[in-house]
Amino acid sequence: MTATLKPSSTPFRTALAALAVAGCGLVVFAGAPLVQAQDANPVLAKVNGVEIRQSDLNMAEEELGSGQLAQMDPATKRENLLSYVIDLKIVAKAAEDKKLGDTDAFKKSLAFARDRLLMDKLLTDEAKAAATDAAMRKVYEEAATQMGGDEEVRARHILVETEDEAKQLVDELKKGGDFAELAKKKSKDPGASDGGDLGYFTKEQMVPEFSKVAFEIEPGKISDPVKSQFGWHVIKVEDKRKRKAPDFETVKPQIETYVTRKAQADLVSKLRETAKIERIEQKTDAAPAAKDAAPAAKDASPPPAKGGAMAPPKK
Repeated sequence: MTATLKPSSTPFRTALAALAVAGCGLVVFAGAPLVQAQDANPVLAKVNGVEIRQSDLNMAEEELGSGQLAQMDPATKRENLLSYVIDLKIVAKAAEDKKLGDTDAFKKSLAFARDRLLMDKLLTDEAKAAATDAAMRKVYEEAATQMGGDEEVRARHILVETEDEAKQLVDELKKGGDFAELAKKKSKDPGASDGGDLGYFTKEQMVPEFSKVAFEIEPGKISDPVKSQFGWHVIKVEDKRKRKAPDFETVKPQIETYVTRKAQADLVSKLRETAKIERIEQKTDAAPAAKDAAPAAKDASPPPAKGGAMAPPKK
């Protein structure tokens, strides 16, 4: 073990260029009139007579995503978004003048973009409708019930290279040696500075050899040397308890993600069942090679071994 003993546990497109060109000579502000405070969608600027409203900035922000925008103060973010939309209007008008929107390629791209936006809108609506507090709490209760009976152990360990080193440590501990201090001095695990404290963990969070011993011995007891893929361990069990589910609010973001993604996936599956889908197979010279290459690609990426690294994060 070389690194650490920790256990295994709708993108937006990029902007035209770097977000925001501060000050552009091509921009023509036509002195947008002052708006009343109650106007939720005021005119912010005009470019060659075309109005730019707050709603345009809102759409630009959604399109650009958080990224750099999240690091800006409100005034800077607003100015950058406005500059971006102004440039967007200017460049789009130039493209229109060149009749670029009349080409077949552009029309196909526009049709595809429309389909994508419609899909995004429907899936977003489905997600919002599904992520009710009642639905999320139902998922939480089901998950909490499943994990409620699991036993957790809190243990410390000292990790060394050889069995002889581990045996010497056991002898020192039997003579009254302080486990935490010996861990700090002798253990090669990065967590040694904490006295080898691994916190609480379940069986599944540890490699089998380690789990077997840690869950067999009683609190306060010290194990004989234990061999794993990481080296030799001496284990001291500090406590045992039944695993407690985290508070709802703590895991609410993960539950919301699960509920929304499941609702979207279920919708797509349901629509596929009622759609008439015809795949038109086309033979090409490259097809056999691609088919032959598929198994190799699959073999090249085996699933990660169960258990992974060894120790859980501190609680």
